[in-house]
Amino acid sequence: MVKLLKIELQKILTYKVFWILMGLYFLFLVLGILMAGSIINNMIDNINKNSPIPFPHATIYFFPDIWQNISFFASIRFILILPATIIIILITNEFTNKTIRQNIVNGMSRQEFLLSKLQLIFLISLFITVILILGTFILGIVNTDSASLQMIVKKISFAGGFFIQLFSFLVFAFFTGFILRNTGLSIAIFTLYALIIEPIFYFILKIPKLQPNTVSQFLPVNSVIRVVEYPYFPILKKIMGLNVQEHLSLLDCAVPLIYASVMIGIVYWVLSRKDL
Repeated sequence: MVKLLKIELQKILTYKVFWILMGLYFLFLVLGILMAGSIINNMIDNINKNSPIPFPHATIYFFPDIWQNISFFASIRFILILPATIIIILITNEFTNKTIRQNIVNGMSRQEFLLSKLQLIFLISLFITVILILGTFILGIVNTDSASLQMIVKKISFAGGFFIQLFSFLVFAFFTGFILRNTGLSIAIFTLYALIIEPIFYFILKIPKLQPNTVSQFLPVNSVIRVVEYPYFPILKKIMGLNVQEHLSLLDCAVPLIYASVMIGIVYWVLSRKDL
């Protein structure tokens, strides 16, 4: 397993496109997180202009709620598209450059090829999650007065939820790239589906007369988004009486992993029976 991972790392260490896209991803991620508080409070200011009851500003960078808030903003569809694009490029390059055939000719089995890609996806997901945890911890320490250990770790499970989201989403991207085998087409279809087509289905299925049983929550990409579905703003619960997500749901975590497992199974079947 270590040998397979080393082979994948050798491919990306000198691949400039990978590092450029990863750099852009972290840039947009950091800017989005840092700007989120200002954007939300500007929205509250606009609401207060027409509201008889003024709403206080939201503070999103304090423990323990920061784990949930940062995980939410980091898992927005538009931000997840960038690492997904990286995975699509990496897998479609295997077909474009015919390196997948070369690897198999050199003795790598088809199952080992699949395992090497899943190891890389896992490693990238883990790396991004660790960076997110470190950044969230620093941001929380700076903005939280008298943070105790219990307060710091209370909602850290949401960081685990983000890992599930990211890993599942990257497996979806890997599946798309493997099936279509064309970089431009794979990126276009995956982006179109994730950002436009599925959100349209989601809102159509939420219309009570058409779908009263909330099947929309089981759409593939939406199942990823639902793991950390909302940020935690006490104002929404205390003043507006709205329900807010307070913990991870086992079902919500399981659904995207089941989708990912099915897609991995399909890729395994194709690898075992089709020409490359």
